[in-house]
Amino acid sequence: MQLPIPVRPAEVKAACSNCNLRELCLPLGLSAEELGRLDTLVARRRSVPRGEALFRNGDPFESLFAVRTGFFKTSVSSEDGRDQVTGFQMAGELLGLDGISHDRHACDAIALEDSQVCVIPFEDLEHLSQQFRELQHQFHKIMSREIVRDQGVMLLLGSMRAEERLAAFLLNLTQRLHARGFSASALVLRMTREEIGSYLGLKLETVSRTFSKFQDDGLLEVKQRQIRVLDEAGLRQVVNSGC
Repeated sequence: MQLPIPVRPAEVKAACSNCNLRELCLPLGLSAEELGRLDTLVARRRSVPRGEALFRNGDPFESLFAVRTGFFKTSVSSEDGRDQVTGFQMAGELLGLDGISHDRHACDAIALEDSQVCVIPFEDLEHLSQQFRELQHQFHKIMSREIVRDQGVMLLLGSMRAEERLAAFLLNLTQRLHARGFSASALVLRMTREEIGSYLGLKLETVSRTFSKFQDDGLLEVKQRQIRVLDEAGLRQVVNSGC
């Protein structure tokens, strides 16, 4: 898996045109000219050490952030003070879309490991999108993807049992990591079991018990945060038909 990156100066030059994540991120489908213009827009990178916030609920919204390396969680606070995890973001995914509607961020974004993001000033992005239809189209696709992902979480929380929720979560996570060049079967969880439970609407004890059940059933090999999928078809069967 990914090694922790050293904390560098907060801002360094970025370039979308030679980024190996560009097919997973905003510039997908752009011409060489459009990529060149986007390079001038995405002019900065920002390092976020593990445990620190990229932004917090209520912060002014000025930029979107494309995750270049590392892993983040987003969360909101409930009325009783508890944190509810709303998502986990990895390299090639965008953070900050929550701030568009009210010009302030509506959640916290916390680095789960030393991470680095590309800073995309939203006002400049809007201006450039008006000039390049393909960029505007790609941005709309990204927003649509977020809506679909939210609907998927609602399905998890509304109709699936604990085993189905955790199996779907692990399959989705390995699928996303594999698209980024990592193993399709082995992963290191960057989040805690408590954070997984918060995201899936499960108690910590339920998450731990379900991991143990999957290991006993031969679906997973579990060594603390190191997970190996032994039977992907079996996990899919859990999701499709329940236990």
